[in-house]
Amino acid sequence: MLSIDRSIVDAIVAHARRDHPDEACGVVAGPAGSDTPTRHIPMDNAARSMTFYEFDSMEQLRVWREMDDRDEEPVVIYHSHTATEAYPSRTDISFAGEPGAHYLLVSTRDPGSEEIRSFRIVDGVVTEEPVRIVDAGVDPHAVQSYMFGQSPATVDYECSGR
Repeated sequence: MLSIDRSIVDAIVAHARRDHPDEACGVVAGPAGSDTPTRHIPMDNAARSMTFYEFDSMEQLRVWREMDDRDEEPVVIYHSHTATEAYPSRTDISFAGEPGAHYLLVSTRDPGSEEIRSFRIVDGVVTEEPVRIVDAGVDPHAVQSYMFGQSPATVDYECSGR
């Protein structure tokens, strides 16, 4: 399960909407070994494409060195899909090179809704996972979970303190 702060999700969605109709991409870093996303790093889509994203190689080198210097790792790697659902394409799967990362996808096909999904991608195998959005600014115990495309029985809906 990916647990992520609402403010980071909002920043990712804003980045995706801002770059639309091109795909947006970026990373959320966190302390090494923690699986806790804490620092949003929007990146440029060097491909400037509506159907493909690619980190600029120099920017990626700089960001990965910076994470290494700060004892961080890429906890979340995200990008948007502009006309399709938030599900990894064959290309996304083939380029997934961080087996410990959560791959977060945002669909901007419908400007009126927020479609986000998270996946683990290891050796070409895609496994969807719930996304727990924590709104730390309101109540640290209030949690929203999303798992689009799944039956309600498999979604973890937790909400307390309300």
